This record gives sequence, C-alpha cells and structure tokens, in this order.
Amino acid sequence: MRDSAANLTTPPGTPPGGLPVLDLHLNGFRRGATHILSEVALTLGQGETLVLVGLSGVGKSTLLRIIAGLEPGFDGQCQVDGTVSMVFQEPTLLPWRSVRDNISLVADLAPEELDTLLAEVGLDGRGRDFPGQLSLGQQRRLSLARALAVRPGLLLMDEPFVSLDPALVEDMMTLFARLRGAHGLTTILVTHSMEEARALGSRIVTLGGSPARIVEDVQNAGAYFQLSASGVISSRS
Repeated sequence: MRDSAANLTTPPGTPPGGLPVLDLHLNGFRRGATHILSEVALTLGQGETLVLVGLSGVGKSTLLRIIAGLEPGFDGQCQVDGTVSMVFQEPTLLPWRSVRDNISLVADLAPEELDTLLAEVGLDGRGRDFPGQLSLGQQRRLSLARALAVRPGLLLMDEPFVSLDPALVEDMMTLFARLRGAHGLTTILVTHSMEEARALGSRIVTLGGSPARIVEDVQNAGAYFQLSASGVISSRS
C-alpha cells in the first residue's frame, strides 16, 4: 500500500469536483536491457473502473506495479490521491496467520468491523480458520477483504479471477461489482479476458506494441454489471 499527497495543479481531463484519483505520466520503463513500457499517460477519476487489457507479457502487470509503488526505477511521475491497495494474481496470504490476522496485519479494525468485512466478501464465520482451510475462491475473497480493509483511494487488481472456473468467475465479478458500489471504489483491473473487461469496466484501456503504449482508451457504457440503489443489476436482464 502507498500514500501519495495530491499537491497538483488541476490537469486537463480532471473530473468535476476536484483532482483525479490517479495522474500518471510515464516516459518509459526498462528492466535491465529490456524496454518494457514506452510513454503512458493515464488520468483516473473518482469511481471509475478502468480495465487494462493486452497480450500476455505486454506490460500490464508492470504498469500496475509502477502505480502501486513497487517499481521505483521508472522514468516519469505518478500521483495518487489516497492510499493504494493491491490484489495480486496469487492470494499472497500468510498461511500461519488466521483469516482475521491476515487482515489485522494491514489495518487496525475493531472485531465487529472485521466481522462485517468478512461477511461482505462471503467469509462470515471463517475468521479463525487459516488460509490453507479455504478454497482458492475463498482465498481470493480474503485477499479482496484485506485490500479493502485499508479503505483505499485506489484499488489495483492484477488478474483477480485467474484459475477460477466460469461459475466462480461470475460469482467473483458480481461480488466485486457489489463492493464497488458499497465502498465507492476507484479501480484499475488487469485481465486477459475481454469478456471480463466488457462486464466490469466503465473504461477499457488496451496496451500494445514493444515497448508497450496505450493503443486504445474507450468508455464502456454497456458494461454488464451496472449498479442501482438496490444493488447489482444486469444490463442484459
């Protein structure tokens, strides 16, 4: 997780009401002799769900890690308004810690707050269990709960539904859509699946080329999972 103060002059494209949640101006990124990313500029407004797509190995996860502050050697500037929290491809849980303790390590929550958060992600009553007692889908739910526990200004999700069967992917997308509305999340989600991108993204950004750059940035008004006052609805229902 990373906190960044947003002491910026208002850039072009700033959403009404204030500064963007993310303002990234990347001149490039190399790892050793490999030039992975070219110039990339991203501005993200409050409440957006930006889905980042592109071929495997193009640099999507690297870009996410730069925004998370895990790749300090980049050339450029990255400003985030609030705390950055990240859900990795693998759950990255501590197996010797209980479900509750995996969350408590990153956020000082009261017991009732922990119970509420676990119930929100479908892990009600599992607080004393250990990660090894959970299925992969449940471990991913715990990873999401841990990321939400710090009340992030920006949530980053790197292939959060990978290796799950189609029914579990649908469940997890529904869960994310519900939590997005309940917590007012601003999110960047990396996926290789255009189906997931079209289902969840209010905006779809495609990386391409070598070194990679943004080749398309489009609004996705027809996202499958839309939000209403009563919860998650489907535009195809």
